[in-house]
This record gives sequence, C-alpha cells and structure tokens, in this order.
Amino acid sequence: MIDICDIELIGSRLEQDGLIISLAKEYYQQDVIELTRAQELLKKCDIANLVGERIVGHAISMKMAKEVSVKRISGVPFLMIYKFQH
Repeated sequence: MIDICDIELIGSRLEQDGLIISLAKEYYQQDVIELTRAQELLKKCDIANLVGERIVGHAISMKMAKEVSVKRISGVPFLMIYKFQH
C-alpha cells in the first residue's frame, strides 16, 4: 500500500459533508519523491491512496483509473486504487 499526496497539501485538513481527511505530515510525508519514483510505486503497489491534482492526474494518465472514479473533497481530488490479481 502506498499513500501519496501533493506536497503543498501536507498539513491541511479537508472537510466536506461530515467527512474529514487530515493530511498529516507524519502520515503523508515519510519521503518526498519525484514523479518518476511515484510512477514506479504506482505500477508496483496493490493499493494506492492518492490526494491532489498532480498525483491523481498522473494515475489517470497512466490508465490506472478513470476520472469518474475521482472523488473531490473540498475541491481536492482523492483517489483510491485497488488492484485485484489472480
């Protein structure tokens, strides 16, 4: 499982319709990674938790999800990917 968040969102709190997501530094900022590393991790992982315009956009451009699967919380894209393999 990987959790990737756009760096500028670290430390923020998203609230909408009773749903609260805390983008805590302790959870999301274990490492600061470049796009190529993020893409490698996305290819290898079984579960991905993605928050932010850039990382969600990259997952979509990699054909790992479709735009219809993206939830917006306070206007910020949020995407969870589960890969099921035999």
